[in-house]
Amino acid sequence: MSAPPTQLQLAPALVVLPGPRCAVCTPSGDAQPIRTPDARDLFETAPVLVAHAGMTARRLGLHAPPRSPRIFDALELFAFARPARFCAPSAAGLALALGLPEPKTPAAQAATLQAAVRALLDDLALAPTPSREEALALAETLARAGWPWGSAVIGALRQVAAGNQFRSSGLDVWTRIPEWEAEAPPGEPGSKPISAADAAGRLQALLRTAGLDEARPAQADYAAEAAHVFQPREREGEPNMMLAEAGTGVGKTLGYLAPASLWAEANGPAVWVSTYTRALQRQIERESRAIWAVPPPSGEVSAKPTEGVANGRGGPPQSLHDSSPKGGAARKRVVVRKGRENYLCLLNFQEQANAAQLGGSDLVGMALAARWARATRDGDMTGGDFPAWLPTLFSLPPAAQASAANLVDRRGECVHAGCQHYRACFVEKAIRGARRADIVIANHALVMTQAAFDGARAARGSKADGETTQLKRIVFDEGHHLFDAADSAFSAALSGAETAELRRWIRGPEGRGRRGRGLEARLLDMLGDREEARAALDEAIRGASALPGEGWSGRVAPPNGEVNPIGPIEHFIVAMLEQLRARAAASDVGMECAARPALDLVRETAREAAAALARLEAPLLALARALEDVMDQEADALSGSERARMEGALRGLDRRARMQLPAWRSMLRAIDEDAEDDPDFVDWFDATFMFGRVVDAASRRHWVDPSEPLTNAVIKPAHGVLVTSATLADATLEDPFALAEMRTGAARLPDRPKTLKLNSPFDYAAHARALVVTDVSKDDARQVAAAMRELFLAAGGGGLGLFTAIRRLKAVHERIAAPLADKGLALYAQHVDPLEVGALVDIFRAEEDACLLGTDAIRDGVDVPGRSLRLLVFDRIPWPRPDILHKARRARFGNKTYDDGIARARIAQAFGRLIRRADDKGVFVMLDAAAPTRLFSGLPAGVELQRVTLVEAIEQVESFLTPTPRG
Repeated sequence: MSAPPTQLQLAPALVVLPGPRCAVCTPSGDAQPIRTPDARDLFETAPVLVAHAGMTARRLGLHAPPRSPRIFDALELFAFARPARFCAPSAAGLALALGLPEPKTPAAQAATLQAAVRALLDDLALAPTPSREEALALAETLARAGWPWGSAVIGALRQVAAGNQFRSSGLDVWTRIPEWEAEAPPGEPGSKPISAADAAGRLQALLRTAGLDEARPAQADYAAEAAHVFQPREREGEPNMMLAEAGTGVGKTLGYLAPASLWAEANGPAVWVSTYTRALQRQIERESRAIWAVPPPSGEVSAKPTEGVANGRGGPPQSLHDSSPKGGAARKRVVVRKGRENYLCLLNFQEQANAAQLGGSDLVGMALAARWARATRDGDMTGGDFPAWLPTLFSLPPAAQASAANLVDRRGECVHAGCQHYRACFVEKAIRGARRADIVIANHALVMTQAAFDGARAARGSKADGETTQLKRIVFDEGHHLFDAADSAFSAALSGAETAELRRWIRGPEGRGRRGRGLEARLLDMLGDREEARAALDEAIRGASALPGEGWSGRVAPPNGEVNPIGPIEHFIVAMLEQLRARAAASDVGMECAARPALDLVRETAREAAAALARLEAPLLALARALEDVMDQEADALSGSERARMEGALRGLDRRARMQLPAWRSMLRAIDEDAEDDPDFVDWFDATFMFGRVVDAASRRHWVDPSEPLTNAVIKPAHGVLVTSATLADATLEDPFALAEMRTGAARLPDRPKTLKLNSPFDYAAHARALVVTDVSKDDARQVAAAMRELFLAAGGGGLGLFTAIRRLKAVHERIAAPLADKGLALYAQHVDPLEVGALVDIFRAEEDACLLGTDAIRDGVDVPGRSLRLLVFDRIPWPRPDILHKARRARFGNKTYDDGIARARIAQAFGRLIRRADDKGVFVMLDAAAPTRLFSGLPAGVELQRVTLVEAIEQVESFLTPTPRG
């Protein structure tokens, strides 16, 4: 007698696309459309196979389902079978990741889900990663907990006999992570120059290694000119600086990697390449892997390193491990380096894994995260190989999910060498790898905050903290964002959330079962019997009680309006809110007003808050000095791990006691004294709203010109700095690089920087159109929605709609999702779909005819070559928001000229998303009839701006983007 069929064998595959459009494929292979009510009934009552249960439920108008043994989510199976491998979170994304034919219709996608499941189970049967025994142990743990995939996965794994070496749950991956080994310090970088001819020669060699043709003329010129940055510096504080604009397709990445790699090999580590977005970080990593002939991770298609060509439609790559040909010794030539808050913390993981086994956390989420942890190349959970969609699969609250926020060290609680997992720590591996790499791929925020921190320590006569190598040679890619990155890095914010975080850092968790380690747990054993240091620790813990504690937001801004602040900081926040309500108009997201002239209540509470912070700062400084004394007086007796642990603790104390707290007290003192505004700074109050109520309030201080601290902390100490972008110059100015010099700090150097402008080699006249629609009212959501709907339909999909306000994005999405679905076009939207931006872009890339709505995060970070992006529609001119900070800068930097420069750069950057390779075709549409022609002067040569009616725009889009029949 045959065994009864399993739930999986009975489960039809259900696909629900935006609209919704629904289709089902029976276990026998019969695929067909299905009505939405029938799809809803199937999803709620029967065994069913889906791709992303939460997204499916939302499209059906249902709440996210609790975990159920009848709902088989194919993405869970993918995360188990192919950990740390890329997949867009949809049926089409699964097809692309598994090499299956691209499904064009909902019915084809439903059939694809069943094919994907068969392929993944076959994968597990053949070669489970990292071992069959380890995968089987974890699968058995999940099966006992009722995981729907449990029996199918166990059956696949047992097709080949497995040993019995694992007697644990399989969750204890921290015991099997390879450890790093200590090495001698690399020493100071040298100063051997790199000639233009050598840089051009290296470029040719890299291209040959990657199997590409010879360098394009502009690319060769770029590499030769970039060698200027790698000459010896002649005077202190005067780096060799270059501003280089290279249009899309020039190949600037290889252009600067050629001289950079030569310099690193000749002089020692390292050249730091800094980006603004994670997307570009991944692209540079991918191109680096190709030029050093490193095979891609298993299952990933190798991509050639030409800008706009490498990405294809295969999604982002995984992390990079390179091998040096020198002596055959394996080492990393290129390392991605991010802040600590990006990497998996093994101690946090262990705590959550243990809680999951006791029912206090999501076991399936932790198990899939465990699979990833054993397969990841660098432990990067934000932009690395951790699936961004993984935490969104589960319906448990965020605190119980295997999310990056809960598994990384985001609170500065790391105990460094005091951690039992220190030698396997992913962050420590990244730090050590960066010390010896030729190229370190970082981000602007890390470079600036680390440089500022090291500079502050140097000013006190202390050495750098060892988190980075010395930043002697820096390449700032996406250099048009340098000003904004500096603005963020060198600003200060005293808010409820920030001060509550500082209290938690000092005192540890104080309620609601929160995890964490306070200062006492991290420092007490290091202080030994030093009574003064222990007294300072006790005083700091007492002083932190003045900071906002658990439930602070409900006390300072309760829904019923009856405030009940506790402590001087909460009283100050209440006073700030009084001033905001008196002087500011509330918007959907918050309100803001100038800090001065301040209300009497604000000045009084500011004085008391500053005194409380001073009482906290003093013992923290005493603790820092105590640790410095221990490291100095007992230098010959401290082990390497003890020293590392003290350096880590000192780093946290320095950041707070010598940087954060003094900045806060300075802001409060200026408010208390109600003096004249400092011309170098802007001080203001703001409140943030969510669902109509205040969730945070802050006193903020920003530099009017953040290029001043950028220059002092980063640019001047370096020996060579290259700032590059596809949109750096402004052709409307008499000196095209004048604005770039101001915004990058170059104008503050004694000599002008070297400049270079290379146009894109693409034929924009033949491959691109730019249209301004003259008969659509940008303030009428119905007209904007109708225009965007018809344009997307005319293009046959592949449309990206960009908005300057979330409210307008949501209004348009509500009106056009169903009509597009009726015509077979899926519509995805940031702030609507329950996925983060990167995952939405992955789906958009994978589904050639899908459409996507987004805001600035999409504009700056999307890299979608090919037909997946062929139409870009702006709802209106992206003027800078006229907030208090912008008004101050506008007055400083040229009023109308400053506004125009920002809007012009944003339009040029958005247009640059359209044409990523030579054979791309795209149409740019602006739905703002009042858009001045001068703002489009940043578009590439050959692009003629046309002002047309909506009907004419629709006709042009359809005729221009319709593929030409072959043959």
